[in-house]
Amino acid sequence: MSSLLDLVLPDGTVRKVPVGTTTGDVAKAIGPGLAKAAVAGVLDGEVYDLGRPLPHGGKFRILRRQDAESLEVLRHSAAHLLAMAVLDLFPGTDLGFGPATEDGFYYDFKPPQPFQEADLPRIEARMREIAAEKRPYARTECDKGAAKARLKRIGYDLKLPHVDEIPEDAISFYDSGAFTDMCEGPHVPDTSWIGAVKLLSVSGTHWRGDVNGVPMQRVRGTAFFTQEDLDAHVKRLEEAKQRDHRRIGREMDLFSWHEEAPGAVFWHPKGMVLWNTLVEFVRGELARRGYGEVSTPMVLSDELWKKSGHWDHYKDNMYFMEVDERSYAVKPMNCPGCCLVFGTTPKSYKELPLRLAEFGRVYRHELSGVLHGAMRVRTFTQDDAHIFCDPDQMGAEIADMIDLVKVVYPAIGYDMAGVKVKVATRPAQRMGLESNWDKAEKALIDGLVAQGLDHEIAAGEGAFYGPKIEFHVTDCIGRTWQCGTIQVDFSMPERFGLEYTGRDGNKHVPVMLHRAILGSMERQIAVLVEHHAGKFPLWLAPVQARVLPITEALNDYARGVVAKLAAAGVRVELDASSDKVGAKIRQATLERIPYMLVVGQREAAGGQVAVRERSGDDKGAMAVEAFLDLYRARLAART
Repeated sequence: MSSLLDLVLPDGTVRKVPVGTTTGDVAKAIGPGLAKAAVAGVLDGEVYDLGRPLPHGGKFRILRRQDAESLEVLRHSAAHLLAMAVLDLFPGTDLGFGPATEDGFYYDFKPPQPFQEADLPRIEARMREIAAEKRPYARTECDKGAAKARLKRIGYDLKLPHVDEIPEDAISFYDSGAFTDMCEGPHVPDTSWIGAVKLLSVSGTHWRGDVNGVPMQRVRGTAFFTQEDLDAHVKRLEEAKQRDHRRIGREMDLFSWHEEAPGAVFWHPKGMVLWNTLVEFVRGELARRGYGEVSTPMVLSDELWKKSGHWDHYKDNMYFMEVDERSYAVKPMNCPGCCLVFGTTPKSYKELPLRLAEFGRVYRHELSGVLHGAMRVRTFTQDDAHIFCDPDQMGAEIADMIDLVKVVYPAIGYDMAGVKVKVATRPAQRMGLESNWDKAEKALIDGLVAQGLDHEIAAGEGAFYGPKIEFHVTDCIGRTWQCGTIQVDFSMPERFGLEYTGRDGNKHVPVMLHRAILGSMERQIAVLVEHHAGKFPLWLAPVQARVLPITEALNDYARGVVAKLAAAGVRVELDASSDKVGAKIRQATLERIPYMLVVGQREAAGGQVAVRERSGDDKGAMAVEAFLDLYRARLAART
């Protein structure tokens, strides 16, 4: 066995290092600047502590403080810091789990007495004291028997069953002074690396998110390397609170949620206008690109899901039912139904590529503890499509899908310069031949290169049936959201026995491309609400104009204006209430209506309206036709 490991660095160079070398050792060998900035190492997609020996050679890079992935390491360590402070201040507390999240971290606790919001400043102060102590994050590994004995000894009863879910060779603990926790890591070297921390909330939850599990409390927080970064983040949080889609949706009467259907959105008429406007826009683009639209059933037999592979890889996320002694599943994905559509009639190469779009509703099991408005739900609709093509057509089809993203995203308000693109490659649990995975990953990367889009690799994060491109949009306050995906799938057509007759007269299996541009309609609309703070571009606004008569005597003239605008295609309403015009303007502004058309005696006499924008800009009085010219020009620009 060689005593050296080959580390392939990002620039392609190979560095040979002795067995037992750590990321910290590599950083020091490269230079003092990198050693100072290094937080962790990434070896073949797995993140390692600075002081943990690298177990083998492979693709290797060093995470620096300025890398976004480093924050996940820091925040995982901050979650442990939170647990240290809680156990100091509230002895007898049992621990749940404490992961890093996209914007911070949380830890679930079962304290002797419930936490209150007033406890957070005291816990936060204790965290800062412990951070200054430079307590190390020291890793030890053990087998299952030793892990259970250790958990019993320190009183972490809730975590005992979790030991059986972990592979024998993957159990580790991290010790920080008197504190210990079963954890896979990685962590920063010691608590002093956590330069700034803030606790944000305490709320009720249940063990592992199961509503029938042990009641617990979740403390959420965030952490950064510097106070300056934390201050900027807190400012963004305040802005995000003002943009919360649940609050804005209520003010604009778009949607609601009800205990009778947890994890589902109830769409109100104005919300459906927004929904349908988005769908009609996408449908127009699909028609120009040669798509046909299909609709497949919501409930399909178990046999279908076993054939597709979902039974083996996804059944824990599905809902099942029995009808006439036959078992069925509520569909979590639309693709198997589209396979049945494709296989209905014999196909020739002349019919390929066959592009089938489906705005299909799906259901997926989500624990109650993770549900969040329209962002995280149990039922949602995807702007799905499945393209069946010859392998030689893959590149052109993928390039066209990427082009569709470049058309749709700017139109709904996203800057393509802020769209981050990832290629999620083959996961550990997958179907199909490795050679097909090679072709699929290459096709996706080639499509991005052809469209001039940079990308990063998300190793091991692909679906079980194929790799995918992920499009992450950046909203106006800097948050990123995954929206669109493009996936290459060699396996499912084969499992369904799909064929077409090629130019050579022989039968061939098509390649199946899965794609969604908006993604989940529910989540996309929620993101758009927050991105625009409810102030949608005119073409998307559920109500584009509201006519506000100053007195009830002017209601008849106002109704005539409404009729004329509606006939011209304007989504317009009349406020015929007895409120004063100032109150009417305030209400229309709260509902973020782009145009308020005030009608007084002078406007009625001259066939005019006084135009006021939601920004407060007063355009003055103008003829109704002049307003329509203004409306049409702005609508055509999609601004």
